[in-house]
Amino acid sequence: MKITFFRILFCLLSFGEIGTAMAIEEPKYVVLEKTPPFELRSYAPMILAEVQVEGGLDEASSQGFRLIAAYIFGQNQPNEKISMTTPVVVEEQPAKGAKIAMTTPVNIESNAGKWTVSFVMPAEYSMESLPKPLNSKVLLRQIPAVKRAVIGFSGFYNENKVAERTLELEEWMKTKNLQAASVPKFARYNPPWTLPFMRRNEIMIDVRD
Repeated sequence: MKITFFRILFCLLSFGEIGTAMAIEEPKYVVLEKTPPFELRSYAPMILAEVQVEGGLDEASSQGFRLIAAYIFGQNQPNEKISMTTPVVVEEQPAKGAKIAMTTPVNIESNAGKWTVSFVMPAEYSMESLPKPLNSKVLLRQIPAVKRAVIGFSGFYNENKVAERTLELEEWMKTKNLQAASVPKFARYNPPWTLPFMRRNEIMIDVRD
Protein backbone atom coordinates (compact mmCIF):
# COMPACT_ATOMS: atom_id res chain seq x y z
CA MET A 1 0.00 0.00 0.00
CA LYS A 2 1.54 3.29 -1.05
CA ILE A 3 1.28 6.52 0.91
CA THR A 4 0.38 8.21 -2.39
CA PHE A 5 -2.84 6.15 -2.38
CA PHE A 6 -4.19 8.28 0.43
CA ARG A 7 -2.99 11.56 -0.99
CA ILE A 8 -5.39 11.17 -3.89
CA LEU A 9 -8.31 11.36 -1.46
CA PHE A 10 -7.49 15.05 -1.11
CA CYS A 11 -7.54 15.80 -4.82
CA LEU A 12 -11.25 16.32 -5.37
CA LEU A 13 -11.64 18.31 -2.16
CA SER A 14 -8.79 20.55 -3.26
CA PHE A 15 -10.80 22.00 -6.15
CA GLY A 16 -11.70 25.61 -5.47
CA GLU A 17 -15.44 25.19 -5.93
CA ILE A 18 -15.60 22.56 -3.20
CA GLY A 19 -13.41 24.45 -0.79
CA THR A 20 -16.19 26.96 -0.09
CA ALA A 21 -18.81 24.30 0.63
CA MET A 22 -17.84 23.18 4.12
CA ALA A 23 -21.29 22.01 5.24
CA ILE A 24 -21.20 18.85 3.16
CA GLU A 25 -23.80 16.11 3.28
CA GLU A 26 -22.86 12.64 4.51
CA PRO A 27 -24.60 9.32 3.87
CA LYS A 28 -27.27 8.54 6.46
CA TYR A 29 -26.49 5.80 8.95
CA VAL A 30 -27.38 4.51 12.41
CA VAL A 31 -24.74 3.32 14.86
CA LEU A 32 -25.63 -0.22 15.96
CA GLU A 33 -22.64 -0.76 18.21
CA LYS A 34 -19.85 1.50 19.39
CA THR A 35 -16.58 0.58 21.05
CA PRO A 36 -14.29 3.54 20.30
CA PRO A 37 -12.58 3.77 17.91
CA PHE A 38 -14.79 1.09 16.32
CA GLU A 39 -18.39 1.30 15.15
CA LEU A 40 -20.85 -1.01 13.48
CA ARG A 41 -23.14 1.11 11.31
CA SER A 42 -26.29 0.50 9.32
CA TYR A 43 -26.34 2.67 6.21
CA ALA A 44 -29.50 3.63 4.37
CA PRO A 45 -29.74 2.84 0.64
CA MET A 46 -27.66 5.22 -1.42
CA ILE A 47 -26.76 6.09 -4.99
CA LEU A 48 -23.13 6.14 -6.05
CA ALA A 49 -21.48 7.95 -8.91
CA GLU A 50 -18.49 5.80 -9.73
CA VAL A 51 -15.89 5.05 -12.32
CA GLN A 52 -13.72 2.01 -12.79
CA VAL A 53 -10.19 2.68 -13.94
CA GLU A 54 -7.08 0.63 -14.57
CA GLY A 55 -3.36 1.15 -14.48
CA GLY A 56 -0.88 2.27 -11.91
CA LEU A 57 -2.18 3.61 -8.64
CA ASP A 58 -1.49 7.29 -9.20
CA GLU A 59 -2.58 7.27 -12.83
CA ALA A 60 -5.79 5.33 -12.22
CA SER A 61 -6.81 7.31 -9.16
CA SER A 62 -6.18 10.70 -10.76
CA GLN A 63 -8.14 9.66 -13.82
CA GLY A 64 -11.07 8.50 -11.71
CA PHE A 65 -11.25 11.74 -9.77
CA ARG A 66 -11.12 13.82 -12.94
CA LEU A 67 -14.01 11.89 -14.46
CA ILE A 68 -16.25 12.21 -11.42
CA ALA A 69 -15.35 15.87 -10.89
CA ALA A 70 -16.34 16.62 -14.48
CA TYR A 71 -19.71 14.94 -13.93
CA ILE A 72 -20.36 16.79 -10.66
CA PHE A 73 -19.41 20.16 -12.11
CA GLY A 74 -21.76 19.93 -15.07
CA GLN A 75 -20.63 17.34 -17.61
CA ASN A 76 -24.11 15.90 -17.55
CA GLN A 77 -27.53 16.38 -19.01
CA PRO A 78 -28.88 19.06 -18.36
CA ASN A 79 -25.51 20.68 -17.45
CA GLU A 80 -26.40 20.82 -13.74
CA LYS A 81 -23.98 21.15 -10.85
CA ILE A 82 -24.42 18.55 -8.12
CA SER A 83 -23.52 19.20 -4.50
CA MET A 84 -20.49 17.38 -3.18
CA THR A 85 -20.87 14.85 -0.38
CA THR A 86 -18.34 13.23 1.92
CA PRO A 87 -16.48 11.00 2.16
CA VAL A 88 -14.68 10.46 -1.11
CA VAL A 89 -13.88 6.76 -1.31
CA VAL A 90 -11.39 4.73 -3.30
CA GLU A 91 -11.40 0.95 -3.18
CA GLU A 92 -9.32 -1.59 -4.95
CA GLN A 93 -11.11 -4.26 -6.93
CA PRO A 94 -10.07 -7.81 -5.98
CA ALA A 95 -8.74 -10.02 -8.71
CA LYS A 96 -11.41 -11.96 -10.58
CA GLY A 97 -12.41 -15.02 -8.61
CA ALA A 98 -10.65 -13.85 -5.46
CA LYS A 99 -12.40 -14.51 -2.18
CA ILE A 100 -13.07 -11.62 0.17
CA ALA A 101 -11.94 -12.76 3.58
CA MET A 102 -10.78 -11.32 6.87
CA THR A 103 -7.04 -11.23 6.51
CA THR A 104 -4.13 -8.94 7.22
CA PRO A 105 -3.78 -5.73 5.16
CA VAL A 106 -1.42 -7.55 2.80
CA ASN A 107 -4.46 -8.59 0.77
CA ILE A 108 -5.24 -4.96 0.08
CA GLU A 109 -2.27 -4.86 -2.23
CA SER A 110 -3.20 -8.04 -4.08
CA ASN A 111 -5.25 -6.96 -7.09
CA ALA A 112 -5.57 -6.90 -10.83
CA GLY A 113 -4.77 -3.20 -11.18
CA LYS A 114 -8.43 -2.16 -11.17
CA TRP A 115 -9.90 0.56 -8.99
CA THR A 116 -13.31 2.03 -8.26
CA VAL A 117 -13.53 5.71 -7.37
CA SER A 118 -16.89 6.81 -5.99
CA PHE A 119 -18.90 9.02 -3.75
CA VAL A 120 -22.50 9.12 -2.67
CA MET A 121 -25.03 11.32 -4.42
CA PRO A 122 -27.05 13.79 -2.33
CA ALA A 123 -30.12 12.18 -0.74
CA GLU A 124 -32.47 14.57 -2.57
CA TYR A 125 -31.88 12.67 -5.80
CA SER A 126 -33.34 9.43 -7.09
CA MET A 127 -32.01 7.39 -9.99
CA GLU A 128 -34.67 9.02 -12.15
CA SER A 129 -33.92 12.62 -11.11
CA LEU A 130 -30.12 12.53 -11.17
CA PRO A 131 -28.52 14.27 -14.14
CA LYS A 132 -27.33 11.76 -16.71
CA PRO A 133 -23.57 11.51 -17.21
CA LEU A 134 -22.36 12.51 -20.65
CA ASN A 135 -19.29 10.33 -20.22
CA SER A 136 -20.19 6.65 -20.44
CA LYS A 137 -17.40 5.81 -17.99
CA VAL A 138 -19.30 7.49 -15.16
CA LEU A 139 -21.92 5.10 -13.82
CA LEU A 140 -24.77 5.68 -11.40
CA ARG A 141 -25.51 2.74 -9.15
CA GLN A 142 -28.04 2.29 -6.38
CA ILE A 143 -26.93 0.09 -3.52
CA PRO A 144 -29.22 -1.33 -0.85
CA ALA A 145 -28.93 -0.78 2.87
CA VAL A 146 -25.63 -2.11 4.16
CA LYS A 147 -23.85 -2.69 7.45
CA ARG A 148 -20.27 -1.51 7.78
CA ALA A 149 -17.60 -1.99 10.38
CA VAL A 150 -15.64 1.23 10.75
CA ILE A 151 -12.54 2.44 12.53
CA GLY A 152 -11.91 6.16 12.78
CA PHE A 153 -8.70 8.01 13.42
CA SER A 154 -7.51 11.60 13.30
CA GLY A 155 -4.29 13.33 12.40
CA PHE A 156 -2.00 12.75 9.48
CA TYR A 157 -1.65 9.38 7.87
CA ASN A 158 1.17 7.23 6.63
CA GLU A 159 1.51 3.73 5.30
CA ASN A 160 2.18 2.16 8.69
CA LYS A 161 -0.68 3.92 10.45
CA VAL A 162 -3.23 2.90 7.80
CA ALA A 163 -2.03 -0.70 7.78
CA GLU A 164 -2.18 -0.86 11.57
CA ARG A 165 -5.70 0.59 11.69
CA THR A 166 -6.94 -1.84 9.04
CA LEU A 167 -5.56 -4.78 10.99
CA GLU A 168 -7.15 -3.43 14.19
CA LEU A 169 -10.52 -3.23 12.45
CA GLU A 170 -10.23 -6.79 11.14
CA GLU A 171 -9.28 -8.07 14.59
CA TRP A 172 -12.26 -6.26 16.15
CA MET A 173 -14.53 -7.81 13.54
CA LYS A 174 -13.28 -11.25 14.51
CA THR A 175 -14.17 -10.63 18.15
CA LYS A 176 -17.70 -9.72 17.05
CA ASN A 177 -18.01 -12.64 14.59
CA LEU A 178 -18.50 -10.20 11.72
CA GLN A 179 -17.75 -11.56 8.26
CA ALA A 180 -16.28 -9.22 5.66
CA ALA A 181 -18.34 -8.66 2.52
CA SER A 182 -16.00 -6.22 0.79
CA VAL A 183 -12.44 -5.08 0.53
CA PRO A 184 -11.52 -2.19 2.86
CA LYS A 185 -12.65 1.26 1.80
CA PHE A 186 -10.51 4.27 2.67
CA ALA A 187 -12.32 7.54 3.32
CA ARG A 188 -11.32 11.14 3.97
CA TYR A 189 -13.77 13.78 5.13
CA ASN A 190 -11.69 16.96 5.25
CA PRO A 191 -9.93 19.33 2.86
CA PRO A 192 -6.12 19.31 3.05
CA TRP A 193 -5.83 22.51 5.07
CA THR A 194 -7.65 20.99 8.06
CA LEU A 195 -5.62 20.95 11.28
CA PRO A 196 -4.34 17.44 12.11
CA PHE A 197 -6.34 17.00 15.33
CA MET A 198 -9.55 17.95 13.47
CA ARG A 199 -9.08 15.51 10.60
CA ARG A 200 -11.50 12.64 10.22
CA ASN A 201 -10.24 9.50 8.55
CA GLU A 202 -12.02 6.16 8.36
CA ILE A 203 -11.50 2.65 7.12
CA MET A 204 -14.73 0.80 6.33
CA ILE A 205 -15.50 -2.83 5.60
CA ASP A 206 -18.95 -4.05 4.55
CA VAL A 207 -20.17 -6.95 6.69
CA ARG A 208 -22.53 -9.80 5.97
CA ASP A 209 -25.89 -10.01 7.71
